[in-house]
Amino acid sequence: MQPWTSTPVPRLPGQGAALRLHDTAAGQVRPTAPGPTARMYVCGITPYDATHLGHAATYLAFDLMHRYWRDAGHDVHYVQNVTDVDDPLLERARRDQDDWVVLGMRETALFREDMESLRVLPPRDFVGAVEAIGEIVEVVGKLLACGAAYRVDDPEHPDIYFDHRAAAHFGSESGYDEETMARLFAERGGDPQRLGKRHPLDPLMWRTAREGEPSWDCELGPGRPGWHVECCAIGLNRLGIGFDLQGGGSDLIFPHHEFSAAHAEALTGEHPMARHYVHTGMIGLNGEKMSKSKGNLVFVSRLRADQVDPMALRLALLSGHYRSDRSWHTATLDEAVTRLGRWRQAVALPAGAPARYVVCRLRARLADDLDTPGALAAVDAWATETLTGPGRDADAPALLSAAVDALLGIVL
Repeated sequence: MQPWTSTPVPRLPGQGAALRLHDTAAGQVRPTAPGPTARMYVCGITPYDATHLGHAATYLAFDLMHRYWRDAGHDVHYVQNVTDVDDPLLERARRDQDDWVVLGMRETALFREDMESLRVLPPRDFVGAVEAIGEIVEVVGKLLACGAAYRVDDPEHPDIYFDHRAAAHFGSESGYDEETMARLFAERGGDPQRLGKRHPLDPLMWRTAREGEPSWDCELGPGRPGWHVECCAIGLNRLGIGFDLQGGGSDLIFPHHEFSAAHAEALTGEHPMARHYVHTGMIGLNGEKMSKSKGNLVFVSRLRADQVDPMALRLALLSGHYRSDRSWHTATLDEAVTRLGRWRQAVALPAGAPARYVVCRLRARLADDLDTPGALAAVDAWATETLTGPGRDADAPALLSAAVDALLGIVL
C-alpha cells in the first residue's frame, strides 16, 4: 500500500536525552536503546469505518516517538499494517450491502487523508493483510510443520490454530493471569468455545473457506488469515526479531500483542519479539466510553468537514498523557483553539523571550515517557512571557516555531 505524503521536519540545534517509555511487559518506564535505525511497528486500522479520536490519539503518540528519535539522529524504520480482511470489515460490508474490497479501500483512503491533515509522519512500510497473504501462509506453514500450530478435527472446516503453549514466554507481554486472559479473549474476537481446539485460549491462524467469504488458494487450503499472525509476519519480515518497539491501543495488549509475540517466539526460537511494548489509553466522550455500539464516535473527518483546524485537534489530543484513559469534551477543543491562537500570536512577533531553554525543556518532557502536558506548559510559559514583556531575542520566535513543528508536529 502507498502511505500518505510526509511533511518536512525542521532540524534543531543540540540533542535530547534517551527516550524513556513505559514498557507494558516490564511494567515500568525504562530507556529505549535503538541503534542507528530505530525499528517501530504500530498496529494499524481495520478499515470498516472512519478514523475516530481514539485512533488519532494513538497514532499521534507514536508520531511523537518517531519525531523524537529523528531529532536524536536516528533513522526510523516505521511499519504499520492495515487489517483489510477481517470479520468486522466483512460484517460491515454485509450490513451495508457494500463490496468489502471497496469499503476497505475507501476507509483506508480516508485514514490517509486524516493522518496527513494531522501531520503524522508516514510509515516507511504501510502493508495491507491482503498483500501479505503469501508471507502469512509461509509463517502458518512453518508453525504447522514444527507442531506449534494444528488443524482442528472438523471435516467441513479444518481451521488452523496456534497452540499457545508452544511459546515458553507466553503471558510475559501482558502479565495477565489465565482468568483475565480468558475473559478478554472472549470479548476481543477469540473463540474459546470452538470444538476441537487443544485449549480454549488457542487463537485462529488460518480460517478455511466459507461460502460468501473471501479466500485465497494456497498450500494450507483455501481460506483467509487470522488476525494475530498478520502482524507477526509483517513485522518480522520487515524489522526482524527483537525490534525496538511494538505499539497500539491498550485494548491490543491482550490478545493481539500477546499472541503476535507468541507466534514470533515459536517461529524463531527467540524472545522477545519487541524490546518495548507501548500502549495508549482510551478516549471517551463526555465521560462515557466511545464505541461504535454506543454510536458516540467522534470522527476526524467530520471535525475537518466542520472546519476545525487540524493543528488545534492535534493540540487537543496532546493535552492529555498518552497512557491515560481520558474523556473528550467540547471544552477540550475550545481550550486547544485558544492555546494555538496564543502560540501563533507570540511567534508572529519580531522578537520574543529566549527560546533555547524551551527547546531543552520540550526535549526533557518528551523524553520522560512523552509528558505532553509538561511540554505544552513549557510553550505556554514562553508565549506568556513573550506576549507580556518586551521581546529581547529576534531569533526566538523562529526557533520556537521550528521546535514545536519538529517535536510536537504542530505548525504555527
